[in-house]
Order: sequence, then structure tokens, then C-alpha cells
Amino acid sequence: MPPRHRKPNSLRRRAGRLFGDLRIRPKLIVLHNLFFLVLTCAAYFSLIPLIEEQITTARKRETTLLHEMFVERGSVPTQPRMEIYEHVEGTAEELEIAADVQEWLDRYPGEVRQEPGTPDRLYRKDPAADTYARLTISSEFYENTIYRAKIVLLTVLASLYVLAVLLLETVIMPRYVYRPIRVTLEADSAVLENQRAQEIIDQTEILGDEIGDIMRSRNATVMNLREKEASLERTLARLEELAADLRKKNRMLEEAKTRMAAQDRLASIGLLSTSVAHELNTPLSVLGGSIEKMLETVDDPTARRRLVRMQRVAARLRQISNGLLNFSRPSDEAMEAVELAPVIAESWNLVAIDERASGVTFESDADGRHVVKGSRDRLIQLFVNLLKNALYAIDGSGTIVVRVWQEALHHRLDIVIMVEDDGVGIPEEVLPNIFDAFVTSRLDARGTGLGLTVAEGIVHQHGGGIRAANRPEGGAVMEVRLPAMPTSTQHIKDAALRRTREV
Repeated sequence: MPPRHRKPNSLRRRAGRLFGDLRIRPKLIVLHNLFFLVLTCAAYFSLIPLIEEQITTARKRETTLLHEMFVERGSVPTQPRMEIYEHVEGTAEELEIAADVQEWLDRYPGEVRQEPGTPDRLYRKDPAADTYARLTISSEFYENTIYRAKIVLLTVLASLYVLAVLLLETVIMPRYVYRPIRVTLEADSAVLENQRAQEIIDQTEILGDEIGDIMRSRNATVMNLREKEASLERTLARLEELAADLRKKNRMLEEAKTRMAAQDRLASIGLLSTSVAHELNTPLSVLGGSIEKMLETVDDPTARRRLVRMQRVAARLRQISNGLLNFSRPSDEAMEAVELAPVIAESWNLVAIDERASGVTFESDADGRHVVKGSRDRLIQLFVNLLKNALYAIDGSGTIVVRVWQEALHHRLDIVIMVEDDGVGIPEEVLPNIFDAFVTSRLDARGTGLGLTVAEGIVHQHGGGIRAANRPEGGAVMEVRLPAMPTSTQHIKDAALRRTREV
């Protein structure tokens, strides 16, 4: 428990804190009111007692003179301004003289006696006329003089107080205190609101006093802060440039790693596809020769049509085999303008041979506007793989839709091909690795597990991109982007003519 003598100090601290928390204007009002109160008390209690003392002395002196005059003459002169003194003569009863005073006057005629308790009244007995006289000295003059002195002093002090307050509150304080403080607060608000044009105090507003020193110091602090911010922004911009460059290099590194992984994967697939292609070429050659001999010996038109169809399928199989042989190395096939509508149609015809396609509805909106630059056989192989993948997903009953449109992306015009099905969709755990080789849990796992991997390789060889996703309404979608080529009728006709000659 703190000692008792510290309580006044605590009270003073609380009072000082309460006064310190006041705003500037109330604080100054308290101060100059306190100042004028002290000034008034000092003036009043120093001047009024002095005036009272002087008036009392004058009153005593006047009383003494009148006393001597009353003793010598028995009356006062009848001169101007002497009418303030009342002189009355008469009997003791008429003058209402007290018995003790009358007894004293009878004993000492010609002498002057003051009435006890009333020093303003003088009595005298005229020994010759045996009458009494009373002289009354008016005290109202002295009392009024003191009263007027007090009134004048208080009036002067009050007038000075009012004039000083008016001068302080209308001229001095607003100009030299309140305005600089308001300007400083407005500039601070501008700093908080990030209004750069208003945050520096104009030099014309800054005076040479302590408040001006504070304003100049504040301006210097704000300008130094802005310089630091500008330096920090430049540093951050530089760091952002470095970070962007680093991200770009990291992206390039990741792309390089991805390309290397893809090349390694494609190289492995190429080795496998080469061995498979070599194994297929021999039976395909035998099959092709057998079909040609049967065409030479069979005359039935229906049988011949079937044999021609079988011959076309065998030729297609040889092209696929040759494609597998060239898959792991850069293709030397001529890239030409290829119209997608017939490519997609032929691809579905090849897929539709499967008996599971009998209950499937196929739709495509590709038309003559959708032309890309590429290898027609490779593109057929691409769409055969995608359509076969969709056919496996719907399992014999459903709809496969191919949607095609043009889209500008990164200053390049692309052809976007969406192969959609309403099947079971792609499992979420498989989706990130859908294009990896030998993933046995994906949709094309009923085959070799290489269909989508080969499709991805063909798309990349054509400078495009491929992605897989699930449809919100159910099923899967494969999106292929290939660089578009301006439609040229002559290019398409030349390509068709070359295909006719090859057949």
C-alpha cells in the first residue's frame, strides 16, 4: 500500500492528465480565464484596500477639521459643496440627544461630543444661548466613492478581459495557432488517404515559431518517407522482374524436362511399336496378296465389293504399321492442307466396324471451314484412337459427339476439336496421368494402353495440344487444338487427287 503523502501527488497527476487531454481551444480558454481571474483578484485586492485606506484617512482628516471648526464657530460655513453637512440647532428633545450625551454637554458647554456608536454625529451646547447643535457628517459620499472605485476597477478589468478574449479568439489564436494546427491535420489526413498533392504543407502556411518548426519537420519526414517508398517500389519492381524472369526460366526448365520425359517415353514406345510393326507387316503382306488373288478369281459383285473393302482395310493397316515404324523419329511425311470433316468421317467408319458401335449415335459438326496443316493418315490415326476410346467408355449404348470450331489463342488461330461421350467418365485418380503409357486403369485399357499416348504424340507432332476432362453432365471429353490453315480449295483438290492416284 503506498504511503498516504503520495495521494496528493496522484491527484495532481490525474488533474494534470485531465487538463492535458483537453483540446487546444478549451485548454486555452481555461488558461486565459484562469489568468484573468488571477489578474482581477490581484488588482482588486491590491488597489481596493489602498483606496479604502486613502478614503478612510481623508474621512478622518475631514472629521477632525469639522470637529475643530464646530468647536470654534459652533457651525459650518455656508459655502458651496458644504451642503452635504447637516447642521441643526434646538433642544435636546428636538435633536434626540441621548441622556448621557446631554449630561456631558451640560457639564462641558462649548465642547464637542460624538454620539457613541455614531461617529458621524457631533453635538455641542452653546453656552450663551443654552441651546444644543448637531452636526451630521454624511458617510454616503465616502461609501459611494469606494463603491464607484470597485465598479470602475471591475468594469475596466472586464472590458480588458472581453477585448483580450476577442483579440485572442478572432485574430491571434485562429491565425497563429488554430490554422497551423488545422493545416497540419489536413495534411496528415491527406497522407492517410494517399492524396500526394495535398500531403505537403505549403511554405506560405509555415511561420517561424515552434509550430512552424513542427510543420517543417513533418514535411521533411513525409518527403523522406515518399523517397523511401519510391526506392522500395523500384526495388520491388526489380525483384518482380527478377521473379518473373526466374519463373520464366523455371517454366522453360519444366517444359524442357517435360519434353525430355516425353521424348524418353516416345522413344520407348517407338521401340515397342517398331517391333510390333515388323511383326504385323508379314501377315499383312500375305493378307494383301491373298485378297488380290481372290479379286482375280471372284466374279460376284457383292463379294468383290467386300474384297475391295478388305483390301482398303489391309492397306490402312499397312499405313498404321508404317506409322508405328516412324513414330519414334521425326516424320518425313509431307504436311499438307487437310480438311477435318472427311478425316473424322473416315475415322468413325473405321471405328464403326466394331460390333459395339451398332447401338451408338455419332454426330459431327465439322465442315469445309475446318482445315489444318498435317498428315492425313496421322490425323486419321489420332481420331480413330480418340473415337475408339469414347466407344469403350459408353460400352455399346450412348452418344459420341464431335464439335469443331475456330478460336484465336496467343495471336494464333486454332482449330478446336471436342470429342464428347456420355459414358462413365474418367476416374479422378487416373485423370492426371491419362496420357501416360501403359496406364491400365484408364478407358483404353481394354487395348494395349497406348492409344491416348499415341494420340498425344501425334498432336504434338502437329504443333498442337490435347487435354482430357470430365463433363459436368456426365461422361468424358477430349479437347484437341491444332493450328488452323487458311482454307484453300486448290490444296484440298490436290490432296484428294494424290490420294486417288495412290489407290
